[in-house]
Amino acid sequence: MSEPGAIRSIGQIHISVDDLPGAVAFYRDALGLPLLFEVPEQSMAFFDCGGVRLYLGKPEGAELRSNPLIYYAVDSIQAAYRAMEARGATFDSEPHVVHRTETSELWIAGLRDPEGNYLCLMSEVPK
Repeated sequence: MSEPGAIRSIGQIHISVDDLPGAVAFYRDALGLPLLFEVPEQSMAFFDCGGVRLYLGKPEGAELRSNPLIYYAVDSIQAAYRAMEARGATFDSEPHVVHRTETSELWIAGLRDPEGNYLCLMSEVPK
C-alpha cells in the first residue's frame, strides 16, 4: 500500500489537437487504440491505452497546449510497425535499436499524428 497522498499511477494524458475528427480517426484506425467516448460539444475524445486514458482535445488557450512525447509499448515492434503502416500511419523512422544490455535490446520507431505530435513505438526484445 502506498503512502497517503502518494502518486500511484498515471490516470490520463492530454494530447492537444485542432482537428478532432482527424485525430480520432488516426488514434482509432491507424494506431488501433480503443475509443472510449467522445464529447463532441467540447471537442474531446478519450481512448484506452493499457489502462491509461488518452484525452484528445482542443486546448482552451495557448498556455494549456500540451506537447507530450509518448512511447507506446508493443510486444513486437516489427509487427506493430507493419500493421500501423498498413492502416495508414507514416513513420519518420523504421524500427531500430537504441540501447543494448546483456539480456535485451530496446527498439523504437517514430511517427507523427495528423497534428504533428511526435510519438514512438517501443519494444524490449530479449537477446
